[in-house]
Amino acid sequence: MSADLHCHTRASDGSDTADEVVRMAKLRGLSAVAVTDHDTFAGVNEAVRSGEKYGIRVIAGAEISSVDAATGRKAHVLCYACENPGSLEDLCRTTCEARRRAGEAMLEKVLALYPLSADMVLRRAQGSVSLYKQHIMHALIDAGYANEIFGTVFHELFSPKGGKAYVRVEYPEVHDVIERIHRAGGLAVLAHPGEYDSYTLLGSLAASGLIDGVEVWHPRNREGDESVFLQVAREHGLLMTGGTDFHGMYTKIPRPVGTCTTPDRQLELLCAKAGGKTGNES
Repeated sequence: MSADLHCHTRASDGSDTADEVVRMAKLRGLSAVAVTDHDTFAGVNEAVRSGEKYGIRVIAGAEISSVDAATGRKAHVLCYACENPGSLEDLCRTTCEARRRAGEAMLEKVLALYPLSADMVLRRAQGSVSLYKQHIMHALIDAGYANEIFGTVFHELFSPKGGKAYVRVEYPEVHDVIERIHRAGGLAVLAHPGEYDSYTLLGSLAASGLIDGVEVWHPRNREGDESVFLQVAREHGLLMTGGTDFHGMYTKIPRPVGTCTTPDRQLELLCAKAGGKTGNES
């Protein structure tokens, strides 16, 4: 048995409810699942209740967006077992509001290009704390203007390099985010370092003792990434996690819950470091 410690729900940019994600994890025979929506804990309570209902351990979490000031590149930090998530509310709200403003600006640009109603997009964003590009693309697919979420239309509209509807979102600095997570009593794990070329950042955070863990197992790892992350984790005594980064239909390549996982031994180390305060204990 193993655990999928990186799953998104409709509370952010996933297409499935927290209940559906937890039930899928149970049906896959996993020992645990973590709900880690972007910049919100909004899906956690539903997930924990579902875990109690289906008999599977749920790890409470969130994936906090940030930027590495040294490089200007994005960096995502998984927050697990936060003792006081309310103390991160301002941080999460600021990011979600910035993302919603950017999303509304992008939607306005898209509506100038396609005969689409705003209501059609907003209905697909119901339940989310923000408006995401995926919600816009979902409406475009349903209206017949695209046939996939992350295809040619997405690139033409939302590429950071000249996308017709792209609007940048400002994120907090990664060191500040990690400090805030620790002050809130949470564990900070650097998510998918390979995706944002965060190898130097990982090494620096690990050597300075500023990070609790690294996401070693991830479906978008490049060749050799796993070995690099394992070496850093072992050298600095970091927790090692893994997860599908599940988003349901809002993904390039279909990846069911449980496709990429954390070994049970690492799950137990995470729970021990969190003092058992990880969510439910079904």
